[in-house]
Amino acid sequence: MWAYTGRRLLGIIPVLFGISLLVFLFLHLIPGNPAVVMLGERASPERIAELSNKLGLERPLPEQYLLFVRNLLSGDLGSSIFNQLTIKEQLARRWPATFELAIAATLFAVVIGIPFGILAAVRKNSIADNLATSFSLLGVSLPVFWLGLLLVYLFAVNLQWLPAGGRLSTDVDALFKPITGFYVFDALFQPQSFWDVARHLILPAITLGTIPLAILTRITRGAMLEVLSQDYVRTARAKGLSERVVIWRHAFKNALLPVVTIIGLQFGTLLGGAILTETIFSWPGIGSWIYEGILNRDYPVVQGGVIFVALIFVVVNLVVDLSYALLDPRIQYR
Repeated sequence: MWAYTGRRLLGIIPVLFGISLLVFLFLHLIPGNPAVVMLGERASPERIAELSNKLGLERPLPEQYLLFVRNLLSGDLGSSIFNQLTIKEQLARRWPATFELAIAATLFAVVIGIPFGILAAVRKNSIADNLATSFSLLGVSLPVFWLGLLLVYLFAVNLQWLPAGGRLSTDVDALFKPITGFYVFDALFQPQSFWDVARHLILPAITLGTIPLAILTRITRGAMLEVLSQDYVRTARAKGLSERVVIWRHAFKNALLPVVTIIGLQFGTLLGGAILTETIFSWPGIGSWIYEGILNRDYPVVQGGVIFVALIFVVVNLVVDLSYALLDPRIQYR
């Protein structure tokens, strides 16, 4: 396993190199100049040229990319063109919000999606099965931005049960003291703020977790149907074991591999796919940060954010692969 893990870790290097090259090229192919964005369209060509030269934007693209790679290998992600803050500093402030949202969305999808999938498989072709499959199809089909706006309109504007955006209410924010950046965890030490933190997390988590929930429901249903048709499940039932024991101890345990794979992949996807959700709900995470960087043509922000998300995605996939041996002792890594 250690040799396999080492090879996978080494494989991260070319992946990050390829991603950095693609992001660099795509950003520089987008029309627009950061100097124009900063100075405004009415700025004189001389001022724009002066600022572009100061920012290093007049250098040839290969030279700019080689400089970026050199800094990246030394652990330097650069600084924002607009506010001059280092990318590391901004990542340290932003990533806990995105991770907290991704974890909440994943828990929402797992807690609802897996039981729905099991129920649909156990009661195949029943009303419950038809409802679960229809719901999963609907969940995959709904655009994230439309669902988010719909939830805001219903629960924040009309019913006024939940806040429309942000991580804290204004009055609570003045008294709240972040410790780790994970507000739910920090609120455990400040109980007066916990309910406000949880309320702000509900709508973004539901919006972001709906598509993974739908996918997880379908995958769980398919995996369970395949396992329930195996001989050892029929043998367990013939031995007189209760249906609960047959489903959870024998069937679900052997259907876990594809389910865990989807959970890991979806969690990695949520980290990079939260741009729309974070923008709709004014969530100060990596997604909204990258979106602002794209609008401002802030190349270091976009490059650093995408590489960080890609690194986390690859690491999550590695952890999922290594977890297979715990779920199925027959699996060996070579």
